[in-house]
Amino acid sequence: MSASIAGRHRRLALAGVVALSVTVAAASAAAPAGAVRRPRAAATAAVAASFNNYPAPGGLGIDAGEPSIGADWATGNTMYQAGLQTLRVDFSISPPTWRDVSSTVTSITTLDPILFTDSRTNRTLVSQLSGGCSLMAYSDDDGSNWFQNPIGCGIASGADHQTVGGGPFPAGAVGPLTGYKDAVYYCAQAIVTAQCALSQTGGLTFNPAVPIYNATQCNGLHGHIKVAPDGTAYVPNADCGGKQGVAYSTDSGTTWKLSTVPDSSTQDESDPSVGVGAGNTAYFGYANNTAGGNESHPMISIRRPGSTGWTPSVDVGATLGIKNVQFPTVVAGDDDRAAFAFLGTTTAGDDQAASFPGVWHLYVATTIDGGTSWTTTDATPSDPVQRGCIWLGGGSNTCRNLLDFMDATIDSTGRVMVGYADGCTDTCVNGGTNTHSALATIARQVGGDDLIAAR
Repeated sequence: MSASIAGRHRRLALAGVVALSVTVAAASAAAPAGAVRRPRAAATAAVAASFNNYPAPGGLGIDAGEPSIGADWATGNTMYQAGLQTLRVDFSISPPTWRDVSSTVTSITTLDPILFTDSRTNRTLVSQLSGGCSLMAYSDDDGSNWFQNPIGCGIASGADHQTVGGGPFPAGAVGPLTGYKDAVYYCAQAIVTAQCALSQTGGLTFNPAVPIYNATQCNGLHGHIKVAPDGTAYVPNADCGGKQGVAYSTDSGTTWKLSTVPDSSTQDESDPSVGVGAGNTAYFGYANNTAGGNESHPMISIRRPGSTGWTPSVDVGATLGIKNVQFPTVVAGDDDRAAFAFLGTTTAGDDQAASFPGVWHLYVATTIDGGTSWTTTDATPSDPVQRGCIWLGGGSNTCRNLLDFMDATIDSTGRVMVGYADGCTDTCVNGGTNTHSALATIARQVGGDDLIAAR
């Protein structure tokens, strides 16, 4: 966790207006920074998404490195985890209201914060890493009431970089033991391996943890677990034999297999991410190591239902000339609709170096044709998220303010929402020195094709 950053930071809500389209069939040449490339006509190309950005007001969310975001499809509320604060955001009024609804047990101490909202049940679970286990709480009313669980892990769980997720139980596999219908998974690192534990009680208790890979198969930190409509659980990893891919389970986490993207290469900084559509198509977004390690590009590959392979990866930032990316996160809605969000810069070079001069923006690439074409939007065109380096090597480096990841979700209409920490506020917005803040901010889609066509 980063230390709290004092002071109140505000910025105006801005709509993203720069868009491009990238197709699988043709590679795109880089465009100069700020230029707009007109995509070739495509009947199914997405209408470019536009976004407004909403920073947390009034001193809330000022320590939001590693944010998580979830959406309650029943109430319309958005849930946001900013360090020790669980925030509830109501977009039904303007300006939206932000309220601290933290539980007691998850607002005391943390080594890593995680929030997950299950859109099928609208339960929100919050996890705060605490050594070899986690403190956990869950709420069925958006934080008005919490069930608090001081042992929010399974026996033999790992001690770092935990993730919590959930969804349907696979047909014919182990199922629920209570009236709560969905599976809940808790996964964490254990230095040379990683383990996942299943809860059949909605997060009340967890079964013993099961290894999902060993040190001869994958290295480094894993990403965040996602569960498909058919119950398949996916945990992404950036380095499995030099490739990026997923550990996956089709039997409620009893056994796990590996599947890697053949044309990927490892990038030992940001976790990859997976989003799964309504028909079980998996979208895998990652930062690909290129140019001898001096660049990383935003790549995405797709695994169709019934297939054991992945489609050729697509660089969704090529036309905008994006040379380095961090914090990839993917969410899907309809089976042919997905969004891939990331921080990107048009500056090449070592983005971890103190002298790195890059200016980082939030980008969101969307598809409405199953990945045949992608339309990428700069969601923060006039307001950078960071100036300079983004450090992901741990410790107390000045550029460590954004920590390790960000998150994305959709609401009940398929509107994309990205939860990110803003590291460039106040005078930094107009070219001043980076503030190294971590202000809780939501980029909320306000135009363009969303991820659920029928709503």
